[in-house]
Amino acid sequence: MSSATTFDGAAGTVPVRSSSPSWPVRSGTVPAIADGYIDRLETAPDLVAGLRPGTTVALVSHRAADPGRTADSTARDWLRSSGKTQIAVALAESLWHARELDLLVWIDASSRASVLSGYAAATALVTGRDQASSSESVAAQFLSWLAETSHSWLIVLDDLTDEANLDGLWPAGPAGRVLVTGADAAAVPGGMRVMPIGPFNSREALSYLTERLSANRGQRLGAIDLVNAMGVEPAALAQASAVIASSAMSCQSYQDYFVRWREHLADPAGPLPLASAVTWPLSLESATQFASGGSVRSLLALAALLDGHGIPATVLTAPDAEPALAALAALERVGLLTVERASAPPTVRMSPVLQAALRDAIPEAMLDQAARVAADALLQAWPAPEPLGWPASGLRSCTAALQQAAGGRLWADGCHPVLLRAGDSLDHARLTGPAAEHWRDLATTSDRLLGAGHPQTILAEQRLAEACLAAGRADDAVSWFHRILDTQTVQLGADHPDLIRMRLRFCHALVAARQPDRAVSVLEQVLSDAERARGPEHIDTLGVRDELAAAYQAAGRHPDAISLYRRTLAARERIQGPQHPETMTTRRSLADSYLAGGLSKEAVAAYRRVLADRERALGPDHLDTIRARYSLGAAYLRTGKAVAAERAYEQAQAGFERVLGPRHPDTLRNRAELALVYRQLGRYGDARALLRDTVDRLERILPRHDPLIVELREVLADIGDE
Repeated sequence: MSSATTFDGAAGTVPVRSSSPSWPVRSGTVPAIADGYIDRLETAPDLVAGLRPGTTVALVSHRAADPGRTADSTARDWLRSSGKTQIAVALAESLWHARELDLLVWIDASSRASVLSGYAAATALVTGRDQASSSESVAAQFLSWLAETSHSWLIVLDDLTDEANLDGLWPAGPAGRVLVTGADAAAVPGGMRVMPIGPFNSREALSYLTERLSANRGQRLGAIDLVNAMGVEPAALAQASAVIASSAMSCQSYQDYFVRWREHLADPAGPLPLASAVTWPLSLESATQFASGGSVRSLLALAALLDGHGIPATVLTAPDAEPALAALAALERVGLLTVERASAPPTVRMSPVLQAALRDAIPEAMLDQAARVAADALLQAWPAPEPLGWPASGLRSCTAALQQAAGGRLWADGCHPVLLRAGDSLDHARLTGPAAEHWRDLATTSDRLLGAGHPQTILAEQRLAEACLAAGRADDAVSWFHRILDTQTVQLGADHPDLIRMRLRFCHALVAARQPDRAVSVLEQVLSDAERARGPEHIDTLGVRDELAAAYQAAGRHPDAISLYRRTLAARERIQGPQHPETMTTRRSLADSYLAGGLSKEAVAAYRRVLADRERALGPDHLDTIRARYSLGAAYLRTGKAVAAERAYEQAQAGFERVLGPRHPDTLRNRAELALVYRQLGRYGDARALLRDTVDRLERILPRHDPLIVELREVLADIGDE
């Protein structure tokens, strides 16, 4: 096997350029194996035997029910930290180093956005190309590839917190394995094989402790008594052993220290606290011996508000680099966090259970300050615009965690800019579904706290409307654009340029929502307003004409669309020049109108001009050029020139596969059209084979009853009778 390819970038910004990957491939950052890690031969299953190709296994926390605990305390029970992720790491690295994997993908599954980002990064690696569609579409293509490939693969979905995060996104395939870790079996779909992971037993606890203290055997004095006193919680043993290893203590002296603290923290009327609830304050106290106590506590409070699955170290060190670096080293030394230095930038990990405990313990005033500092630090560490390949996924996850933990604290002086930056990043990464949810949350919060007419509320609503449109939720987009127009018409007046632009976007959404007649009615008035306010040949007025022509076409008023596009094209050629991008776009729209209106010969001539312009300005492999070639094929087919259509479709097919890959919806639609051409040419065997394969692939990335799939099934049935 060749050397591995690695990538830790974010969806939509992947800098992969090669035409084929270098196998084997790793995607995502696999956590490091912890110091003193031991195989759980007695309390954990044999995953190597249980996780065979074609199977999915979920590791979940095994906790005995305790009626003495409230629902809230149970949710944060330290026994959730049972070592599931470390077991998954050990298995993944074992399979990787044994060369049993061609592809290893590690994904933080605590949010849908991070799952989609992980799939997009992996797709870029295995295809060797940038992705030019939404992350949801890319994920569907990646899942289709996993189902078909003969390459051996392992997908680790770490810390699944909600089954909805993977709705429609579960990987499967005969060559692959899926390993899930989660705190609760309720997050795992029914029917999946579940393996509960509980705490150590006494032998494993002692083995772990002695292995962790192997550098100084004298520190093992009293190890058996310490295990008996503390119990068998992996998190508690990890923190205790880290403190012992970083000091001159023995297990015996730490036990004395531990017992005194537990008695101090215990509620006289209740049971003794769990060992982990005692060891983390001890670790914090020990960290202050290696760095300023104020810096240690400030950094720990900051980290508690972010996403413990991966905090870019640049965020934690942004407020005050030198003391923060010392505090970071101290906290790592005592086992309260780990630093993954192999990633760029280095990534800090912290147990979500520890983070919850810290948030409960932080004084309210300190929490207010930490939330503001965290938001400012995220913004400082987040470049705008994001450079190609910048690992923005971690920053987005940290912002989402901060938003949840801080609540209204990020709105004290209006919406904190980092929340807007996170939304921009989601849009940039084409995470259309999560972007819409993010902007919806901002719009709702801003409306509640700042009022419906506040500029930040209007901005969030505008971004929400655009995000809904990008996510294919046209009806929602119409509702939000309408709401914005109601507010802005009163504030700005009908002739204001911003209002005209918003009315255009509203009508664009109406057309997408299949309400073209309503769009025509609005756009005719907008055009009248634009001509009166800006003049008939102003660039903005020409844009309104293009939108109105598109609405005419969607409404089936093809002569009106053709007439208006011709008028606009003549004006653009005169004002902007024949090679201006907007001129070429209008020419392409005119060609579409010719084709839709039955003027096939005119469409052929227009598309040939469009194709020549695109090739000259953009090159043969630009998507606009390839799509123009596809449209030319459709026009040839309408004129009965099946041979010319075949040639155009085959050239477009090659282009789509180079640029988008064989599973992209545009590629598959072109394949379907090509199959119809084969049928017209009497090549029934080729048509049947191509259609069957195309329908099979489409069913993996589109709903089964998608109109295109239904149509192709009917055509396939017709061909079967010929």
